[in-house]
Amino acid sequence: MHNQLLCKTLCNILKKKGLQKTNMENVTLGKTGISVSKNGFGALPIQRISKEEAAKILRKAYNSGIRFFDTARFYTDSEEKIAYALADVRSDIIIASKTMATEVEQFWKQLYTSLEMLKTDYIDIYQFHNPKFCPMPDDGSGLYEAMLEAKDKGLIRHIGISNHRLAVARQAAESGLYETIQFPFSYLATEDEIELVKLCRQYEIGFIAMKALSGGLITNSKAAYAYLARYDNVLPIWGIQKESELDEFISYIDNPPNLDETLLEIIEHDRKMLAKDFCRGCGYCLPCPAGIDIANCARMSLMIRRAPLTVYLNDEWKEKMKKIEDCIHCNNCKNHCPYGLDTPRLLNENWQDYKNFI
Repeated sequence: MHNQLLCKTLCNILKKKGLQKTNMENVTLGKTGISVSKNGFGALPIQRISKEEAAKILRKAYNSGIRFFDTARFYTDSEEKIAYALADVRSDIIIASKTMATEVEQFWKQLYTSLEMLKTDYIDIYQFHNPKFCPMPDDGSGLYEAMLEAKDKGLIRHIGISNHRLAVARQAAESGLYETIQFPFSYLATEDEIELVKLCRQYEIGFIAMKALSGGLITNSKAAYAYLARYDNVLPIWGIQKESELDEFISYIDNPPNLDETLLEIIEHDRKMLAKDFCRGCGYCLPCPAGIDIANCARMSLMIRRAPLTVYLNDEWKEKMKKIEDCIHCNNCKNHCPYGLDTPRLLNENWQDYKNFI
């Protein structure tokens, strides 16, 4: 009885939020008119594997119907690997890349480098990469004007912004200046984050959902996929590093999971477990002057309870966690956290908790 009630309650919540069940296979990114499979390929993780491994995965994704590939100049050789695997089908795919430029000269340098690495004459969606402010005309930075010039020259086709700060993302949506917004979004989303998705639908702005697995804290891809499928204006990009990960999402294309009672219970359990502040693993706190692997160590308490203990209770991770004791309390991580977390406190709490396991 309890399970049936839980399922019914969550279904009612989803209906109130406008998340009716949909069998749509494609999503259209607002006024861009870009229509692609609801499986997007997040190419950040492929920088960690060899060129040949990356090419195999990228090509398999393409052959399976995935057409949207998200990368960034900041992702080391990710752009180069995409070109290596997919240059011959460039006209059939959508490439989104990003710039972390804070100056106009830097903007042009990064754009031309991305074009060269991607072996293309244009980038479909070019995004400001997590800026601390929303670039706008006449703001003194010249960045938005550079975007417009790049679009006029045909070097980019659509202007977007990627951000981890809700206030910046909302400002971008309300400005009318951006055609796409990329923002972390999963079934752990807050009400304010869900409102951002609605706002993008209202203004016909393409919504690209990054961190759809919340940086690895969500371990059930079926539940993640089914939840995001309820949003007809959201394109999830799955960060893929292994062929087995890709296979999971490919399998959902023809057999999309339903948000049934079992998956709703998983979602509810995760929401309760992750209700408090937690590190999303975005990595904007890095590098750490003390050499601490902040993006993983600051959420160890959660990860160690969501994976076999052998994954984290080994000499390598013991050494990484012990480095928390070397923290010099410079607050660099705290000052750079887009979620406003007290990272030094989180690190210490996670270290104390980890010691209870060893």
